Amino acid sequence: MTTSFAVIRARAEQRKGGAAALAALMPPAPDPVALTALADDRALAEMARRAFCAGFAWRVIDQKWPGFEAAFLGFQPAALVHQPDEFWEKLASDARIVRNSPKILSVRDNARFALDIAREHGSFGRFLAAWPSADEAGLLLLLAKRGGRLGGLTGQMLLRSLGWDGFVLSQDVVLCLRDAGLDIAADVKSKSDLAKVQAQFNAWAAETGLPYVHLSRICAMSIGDNYAARERAETGLGRAGGSEA
Repeated sequence: MTTSFAVIRARAEQRKGGAAALAALMPPAPDPVALTALADDRALAEMARRAFCAGFAWRVIDQKWPGFEAAFLGFQPAALVHQPDEFWEKLASDARIVRNSPKILSVRDNARFALDIAREHGSFGRFLAAWPSADEAGLLLLLAKRGGRLGGLTGQMLLRSLGWDGFVLSQDVVLCLRDAGLDIAADVKSKSDLAKVQAQFNAWAAETGLPYVHLSRICAMSIGDNYAARERAETGLGRAGGSEA
């Protein structure tokens, strides 16, 4: 039997200065209505941002982002899928962006992906809003299979940044899960381990009624390095330690 989430939350409260202090560190609960209104170009832009940020200094991507928007035609999927090979080849030497050819081509792949999903579901945002948090494992598998460079932590961070309610398997979250008694590897990659993680978060959601994003952040804040309260989850995930706290 794994640890009750009440124990994990109590530990996080103690580390962060009490229940009120911990609650103040939680982001707003995800809004499915806002997700439904998400434009496809913004979904594609975030796919690109997450793909380029993977393994790279996030600060550099943020500083160059206006150049990314211009170089990739505002991330309009329909415009990008009709660009000839020469367009993509020129981007490999375009100083406005990070010149990484595989990641550049992933934008083309994800433009097709976004268009396909929009045809099937009305928009990428509507597709996400309809997908239940109780099956993030299935959604991550779909992102990895149909998207370009959207597997693993990149896919999890994409969902988080778009406002979908899910967990992020930072090092501290995995440490929390293992400490709670879940038999998973330190680096969650297998389908079986991901299924175990999903089942545990589903159980904790049923126990507490909390959104998955709050469960994930409280997990991270309950263990590992105790980062300053002002630091955002995304800042922590950009560090070598991979913390969400």
